[in-house]
Amino acid sequence: MTAEDGRQHYNVTLAILATVGTAFALQQTLVVPALPALQRELHTTTAWATWVLTVFLLVASVATPLLGKLGDEHGKERMLLISLVAFLMGCVGCAVAWSIASLIAFRALAGVGAAVFPLSFAIIRDEFPREKVGVAIGLVSAVFGVGGGFGIVVSGLIIDNLSWRWLFIIGSIPIAACIPLVHRFVPESPIKTASRLDWIGAILLSVGLVCLLLALTEGEIWGWTSSRVVGLFAAAAVALVAWVIAELLVPEPLVDMHVFAKRPVLLTNITALITGFAMFGTFVLIPNFVETPHGLSASAARLVDYGFDASATKAGLYLLPSSVALLFAGPFAGLVGRRIGFKWPLSAGMLLAGVSAASFALWHDHPWQVLAAMPSLGIGVGFAFAAMATLITASVRPTETGVATGMNTVMRTVGGVIGGQIGAAILSAHWVGSTEVPSVRGYEIAFAIAAAAALVGAVVALFVTPSRARLALAAETSA
Repeated sequence: MTAEDGRQHYNVTLAILATVGTAFALQQTLVVPALPALQRELHTTTAWATWVLTVFLLVASVATPLLGKLGDEHGKERMLLISLVAFLMGCVGCAVAWSIASLIAFRALAGVGAAVFPLSFAIIRDEFPREKVGVAIGLVSAVFGVGGGFGIVVSGLIIDNLSWRWLFIIGSIPIAACIPLVHRFVPESPIKTASRLDWIGAILLSVGLVCLLLALTEGEIWGWTSSRVVGLFAAAAVALVAWVIAELLVPEPLVDMHVFAKRPVLLTNITALITGFAMFGTFVLIPNFVETPHGLSASAARLVDYGFDASATKAGLYLLPSSVALLFAGPFAGLVGRRIGFKWPLSAGMLLAGVSAASFALWHDHPWQVLAAMPSLGIGVGFAFAAMATLITASVRPTETGVATGMNTVMRTVGGVIGGQIGAAILSAHWVGSTEVPSVRGYEIAFAIAAAAALVGAVVALFVTPSRARLALAAETSA
């Protein structure tokens, strides 16, 4: 931690890790407003354009636990550099993509960068003074939401004024800047685990998650009762059950199921699933809602009694208050958690997110009503992200932090895909007359479901109670 023992000062490390997290979060959401433009300019269908986002989530879900395990074994700083290089190569490839197939392939490569968050949490756990760990994890967790929110804002500006290729050109700049900074200033972790990678578990987990997310993503297009979707769900169930059995039998599992099944870890991961569901079920719908033209629909003389006819840029600005609130909520959650326990900011965060989503469902006739609820959403998500990461790192051994926080990120990603797809399914079931414009009733139901899920998460979080022995061990190893 000091010049005498050769460790980089933790504040410098924190600044770099926060920058890395922001760069990743920006790229994750930059493409969301660009999907219609990609469909037009690459002469493809809506289904294939959606794969630009879907494949990123698929690869992120699989690569995160794998690189987390490799970080525990071979060095977290080394794996962080590898994930950033792959991320940069993917973004540069996207900027020069010549077809929808090449764009999807490069987005898949960029998805490897999702490991930056669990690896960053593990580095913080290993390097920081124990009294600083909660606040530091809170800040890095907050930039995930902040970067995502600003990504949508910046994307609107780029789409309205430049080509979609500039999304990846601009997004590559901070990633390229972070690589030498990480190599120079982020120290390699002194805590490593000599072990072999569990390839059987890795393959089964990969197959299970790919089948599950693919079914959730394509269910609306293929039909939820179609043979392909039902087959994918069945394959996912078989693969994931086989994965759990394999992890219980192999001597050095990818994920120690005995740790994964402990109440603090299990309930925190369940809350992560719910958080992803509620967050994506809200964030993804807001831009579509505000961009809807209020008045007569274009395809039929039917009144659309909601929406503010916002441009892509203005739609992003609606999310700005939540992003600003997120920036301060994460570190504050770390301070609160140190005093009264991290399950309380986790529960409070879910409660605030639920209240915000309920507000969207009930009051949405005027722009100020939407804007007024956004800070509550940002604070809630910031509290939840920060508390979850700290609860996980405090509940496992230092050698398990990479894979444990990686699995927590996976749960949040899966929840996000489920939330986004359920929201899309609800909107597609409620149209304005014979048009293809979703009715306001569809949005109200989708927001209400997100609110209900968040409130359930607030209750689940109250039962997350890390053992005192594990917290004491975490404090000793962080010192």
